[in-house]
Amino acid sequence: MNYTPSGSQTILPTLENGDRLSMIEFERRYSLLPDIKKAELVEGVVYMTSPVRVRQHGKPHSDVMGWLVFYRSFTPNIMVCDNTSVRLDMDNEPQPDALLRIEEAAGGQSRISEDDYIEGPPELIVEIAASSASKDLHDKLHAYRRNGVREYLVWLVDGSEFRWYVLCEGRYQLQQIDNSGCLKSTFFPGLWLDVNALLSGNMAQVLAKLQEGIATPEYQEFVQRLSMNP
Repeated sequence: MNYTPSGSQTILPTLENGDRLSMIEFERRYSLLPDIKKAELVEGVVYMTSPVRVRQHGKPHSDVMGWLVFYRSFTPNIMVCDNTSVRLDMDNEPQPDALLRIEEAAGGQSRISEDDYIEGPPELIVEIAASSASKDLHDKLHAYRRNGVREYLVWLVDGSEFRWYVLCEGRYQLQQIDNSGCLKSTFFPGLWLDVNALLSGNMAQVLAKLQEGIATPEYQEFVQRLSMNP
Protein backbone atom coordinates (compact mmCIF):
# COMPACT_ATOMS: atom_id res chain seq x y z
CA MET A 1 0.00 0.00 0.00
CA ASN A 2 1.33 3.45 -0.90
CA TYR A 3 0.99 6.45 1.39
CA THR A 4 0.89 10.15 0.65
CA PRO A 5 3.12 12.55 2.68
CA SER A 6 0.15 13.50 4.83
CA GLY A 7 -0.33 9.89 5.84
CA SER A 8 -3.53 9.27 3.88
CA GLN A 9 -3.62 6.02 1.95
CA THR A 10 -3.46 5.94 -1.85
CA ILE A 11 -5.43 3.03 -3.24
CA LEU A 12 -3.75 1.47 -6.26
CA PRO A 13 -6.08 0.36 -9.08
CA THR A 14 -6.68 -3.28 -9.85
CA LEU A 15 -7.50 -5.09 -13.05
CA GLU A 16 -8.81 -8.62 -12.75
CA ASN A 17 -10.55 -11.22 -14.87
CA GLY A 18 -14.28 -10.65 -14.85
CA ASP A 19 -14.21 -6.96 -13.92
CA ARG A 20 -17.04 -5.06 -15.60
CA LEU A 21 -15.77 -1.68 -16.71
CA SER A 22 -16.31 1.06 -19.23
CA MET A 23 -13.61 1.52 -21.85
CA ILE A 24 -12.47 4.74 -20.17
CA GLU A 25 -12.03 3.10 -16.77
CA PHE A 26 -10.44 0.02 -18.34
CA GLU A 27 -7.82 2.18 -20.08
CA ARG A 28 -7.17 4.17 -16.91
CA ARG A 29 -6.43 1.07 -14.86
CA TYR A 30 -4.49 -0.69 -17.63
CA SER A 31 -2.19 2.32 -18.11
CA LEU A 32 -1.42 2.43 -14.39
CA LEU A 33 -0.43 -1.25 -14.24
CA PRO A 34 2.66 -1.60 -16.49
CA ASP A 35 3.41 -5.15 -15.31
CA ILE A 36 0.27 -6.41 -17.08
CA LYS A 37 1.21 -7.36 -20.63
CA LYS A 38 -2.19 -8.21 -22.11
CA ALA A 39 -5.68 -7.32 -20.99
CA GLU A 40 -8.80 -6.91 -23.08
CA LEU A 41 -12.26 -5.46 -22.67
CA VAL A 42 -14.83 -7.58 -24.51
CA GLU A 43 -18.51 -6.74 -24.21
CA GLY A 44 -17.75 -4.76 -21.04
CA VAL A 45 -15.88 -7.62 -19.31
CA VAL A 46 -12.11 -7.70 -18.58
CA TYR A 47 -10.13 -10.71 -19.82
CA MET A 48 -6.50 -11.31 -18.89
CA THR A 49 -4.36 -14.00 -20.45
CA SER A 50 -2.43 -16.78 -18.77
CA PRO A 51 1.29 -17.37 -19.53
CA VAL A 52 1.95 -18.05 -23.21
CA ARG A 53 2.99 -21.58 -24.22
CA VAL A 54 5.17 -22.41 -27.22
CA ARG A 55 3.06 -24.83 -29.27
CA GLN A 56 -0.31 -23.43 -28.22
CA HIS A 57 0.48 -19.82 -28.96
CA GLY A 58 4.06 -18.63 -29.39
CA LYS A 59 4.96 -20.51 -32.58
CA PRO A 60 1.55 -20.22 -34.29
CA HIS A 61 1.53 -16.51 -33.54
CA SER A 62 4.98 -15.97 -35.04
CA ASP A 63 4.04 -17.92 -38.19
CA VAL A 64 0.89 -15.84 -38.70
CA MET A 65 2.88 -12.65 -38.24
CA GLY A 66 5.42 -13.81 -40.83
CA TRP A 67 2.62 -14.50 -43.31
CA LEU A 68 1.02 -11.08 -42.79
CA VAL A 69 4.29 -9.15 -42.81
CA PHE A 70 5.27 -10.80 -46.09
CA TYR A 71 1.98 -9.61 -47.64
CA ARG A 72 2.44 -6.12 -46.21
CA SER A 73 5.97 -5.85 -47.62
CA PHE A 74 4.55 -5.87 -51.17
CA THR A 75 1.38 -3.88 -50.53
CA PRO A 76 1.29 -0.08 -50.16
CA ASN A 77 -0.72 1.84 -47.58
CA ILE A 78 -1.49 -1.06 -45.28
CA MET A 79 -0.33 -1.81 -41.74
CA VAL A 80 0.25 -5.03 -39.77
CA CYS A 81 0.08 -4.83 -35.97
CA ASP A 82 0.94 -7.36 -33.27
CA ASN A 83 -0.96 -7.36 -29.95
CA THR A 84 -2.25 -3.82 -30.37
CA SER A 85 -5.26 -2.50 -28.48
CA VAL A 86 -8.22 -1.47 -30.64
CA ARG A 87 -10.92 0.93 -29.49
CA LEU A 88 -14.07 -0.49 -31.06
CA ASP A 89 -16.81 0.96 -28.85
CA MET A 90 -17.44 1.86 -25.20
CA ASP A 91 -17.69 -1.84 -24.23
CA ASN A 92 -14.93 -3.29 -26.39
CA GLU A 93 -11.21 -2.68 -26.48
CA PRO A 94 -9.66 -5.99 -27.56
CA GLN A 95 -5.95 -6.62 -28.05
CA PRO A 96 -5.94 -8.97 -31.07
CA ASP A 97 -3.03 -11.31 -31.69
CA ALA A 98 -2.62 -9.77 -35.16
CA LEU A 99 -4.43 -7.36 -37.43
CA LEU A 100 -4.18 -5.99 -40.95
CA ARG A 101 -5.58 -2.56 -41.74
CA ILE A 102 -5.67 -0.09 -44.61
CA GLU A 103 -4.32 3.33 -43.75
CA GLU A 104 -7.03 5.94 -43.22
CA ALA A 105 -5.62 8.15 -45.99
CA ALA A 106 -6.00 5.24 -48.41
CA GLY A 107 -9.65 4.67 -47.54
CA GLY A 108 -9.32 2.44 -44.47
CA GLN A 109 -12.08 2.32 -41.88
CA SER A 110 -9.84 2.68 -38.81
CA ARG A 111 -7.48 5.46 -37.75
CA ILE A 112 -4.60 6.12 -35.36
CA SER A 113 -5.63 8.40 -32.51
CA GLU A 114 -3.56 11.27 -31.15
CA ASP A 115 -2.60 9.08 -28.18
CA ASP A 116 -1.47 6.27 -30.54
CA TYR A 117 -4.37 3.82 -30.35
CA ILE A 118 -6.25 2.22 -33.22
CA GLU A 119 -9.81 3.52 -33.27
CA GLY A 120 -12.47 1.84 -35.36
CA PRO A 121 -12.50 -1.60 -36.94
CA PRO A 122 -9.42 -2.91 -38.78
CA GLU A 123 -10.24 -4.72 -41.99
CA LEU A 124 -8.81 -8.08 -40.79
CA ILE A 125 -8.28 -9.45 -37.29
CA VAL A 126 -6.52 -12.74 -36.46
CA GLU A 127 -6.75 -14.58 -33.14
CA ILE A 128 -4.74 -17.64 -32.04
CA ALA A 129 -7.20 -19.60 -29.90
CA ALA A 130 -6.42 -22.36 -27.43
CA SER A 131 -7.70 -21.69 -23.92
CA SER A 132 -9.40 -18.55 -25.29
CA ALA A 133 -11.44 -20.38 -27.94
CA SER A 134 -14.80 -19.86 -26.25
CA LYS A 135 -14.26 -16.11 -25.95
CA ASP A 136 -12.83 -15.77 -29.46
CA LEU A 137 -15.71 -17.66 -31.11
CA HIS A 138 -18.53 -16.00 -29.20
CA ASP A 139 -18.21 -12.62 -27.48
CA LYS A 140 -15.32 -11.39 -29.62
CA LEU A 141 -16.92 -12.63 -32.81
CA HIS A 142 -20.12 -10.73 -32.01
CA ALA A 143 -18.22 -7.56 -31.11
CA TYR A 144 -16.13 -7.69 -34.28
CA ARG A 145 -19.18 -8.34 -36.45
CA ARG A 146 -21.22 -5.57 -34.86
CA ASN A 147 -18.39 -3.06 -35.28
CA GLY A 148 -17.75 -3.90 -38.93
CA VAL A 149 -14.49 -5.89 -38.90
CA ARG A 150 -14.61 -7.14 -42.49
CA GLU A 151 -12.75 -10.43 -41.95
CA TYR A 152 -11.99 -12.43 -38.82
CA LEU A 153 -9.60 -15.39 -38.88
CA VAL A 154 -9.42 -17.73 -35.87
CA TRP A 155 -6.76 -20.44 -35.64
CA LEU A 156 -8.08 -23.13 -33.29
CA VAL A 157 -4.74 -24.61 -32.32
CA ASP A 158 -5.98 -27.59 -30.31
CA GLY A 159 -8.25 -28.73 -33.13
CA SER A 160 -5.84 -27.82 -35.96
CA GLU A 161 -8.65 -25.82 -37.54
CA PHE A 162 -8.98 -22.42 -39.19
CA ARG A 163 -12.19 -20.43 -39.27
CA TRP A 164 -12.15 -17.45 -41.61
CA TYR A 165 -15.27 -15.30 -41.30
CA VAL A 166 -16.23 -12.71 -43.93
CA LEU A 167 -18.72 -9.93 -43.22
CA CYS A 168 -21.61 -9.99 -45.68
CA GLU A 169 -24.74 -7.87 -45.20
CA GLY A 170 -24.09 -7.55 -41.47
CA ARG A 171 -23.45 -11.26 -40.88
CA TYR A 172 -20.31 -13.37 -40.77
CA GLN A 173 -20.10 -16.11 -43.38
CA LEU A 174 -17.57 -18.90 -42.94
CA GLN A 175 -15.07 -19.27 -45.77
CA GLN A 176 -14.47 -22.74 -47.17
CA ILE A 177 -11.08 -24.20 -48.13
CA ASP A 178 -10.82 -24.32 -51.92
CA ASN A 179 -9.59 -27.17 -54.14
CA SER A 180 -5.98 -26.03 -53.79
CA GLY A 181 -6.15 -26.34 -49.99
CA CYS A 182 -6.25 -22.57 -49.44
CA LEU A 183 -8.33 -20.05 -47.58
CA LYS A 184 -8.39 -16.76 -49.47
CA SER A 185 -9.29 -13.28 -48.31
CA THR A 186 -12.16 -11.66 -50.17
CA PHE A 187 -11.18 -8.15 -49.07
CA PHE A 188 -7.38 -8.35 -49.47
CA PRO A 189 -6.78 -9.84 -52.94
CA GLY A 190 -3.83 -12.22 -53.02
CA LEU A 191 -3.86 -12.92 -49.29
CA TRP A 192 -3.87 -16.69 -49.65
CA LEU A 193 -3.32 -19.15 -46.80
CA ASP A 194 -2.11 -22.70 -47.49
CA VAL A 195 -3.77 -24.36 -44.52
CA ASN A 196 -1.91 -27.67 -44.43
CA ALA A 197 1.44 -25.97 -44.95
CA LEU A 198 0.86 -23.64 -42.01
CA LEU A 199 -0.34 -26.48 -39.78
CA SER A 200 2.80 -28.47 -40.57
CA GLY A 201 5.07 -25.46 -40.01
CA ASN A 202 6.19 -25.39 -43.65
CA MET A 203 6.57 -21.61 -43.91
CA ALA A 204 8.45 -21.86 -47.21
CA GLN A 205 5.31 -23.36 -48.78
CA VAL A 206 3.06 -20.85 -46.99
CA LEU A 207 5.03 -17.95 -48.48
CA ALA A 208 5.28 -19.63 -51.90
CA LYS A 209 1.48 -19.87 -52.05
CA LEU A 210 1.22 -16.26 -50.89
CA GLN A 211 3.53 -15.26 -53.74
CA GLU A 212 1.12 -16.94 -56.14
CA GLY A 213 -1.66 -14.80 -54.72
CA ILE A 214 0.21 -11.53 -55.11
CA ALA A 215 1.03 -12.41 -58.72
CA THR A 216 -2.66 -12.39 -59.70
CA PRO A 217 -4.27 -9.57 -61.73
CA GLU A 218 -6.75 -9.00 -58.88
CA TYR A 219 -3.91 -8.22 -56.51
CA GLN A 220 -2.25 -5.86 -59.00
CA GLU A 221 -5.53 -3.96 -59.42
CA PHE A 222 -5.83 -3.72 -55.64
CA VAL A 223 -2.33 -2.27 -55.37
CA GLN A 224 -3.16 0.30 -58.03
CA ARG A 225 -6.27 1.40 -56.13
CA LEU A 226 -4.33 1.77 -52.90
CA SER A 227 -1.55 3.67 -54.67
CA MET A 228 -3.99 6.19 -56.13
CA ASN A 229 -4.87 7.45 -52.65
CA PRO A 230 -2.66 10.13 -51.08
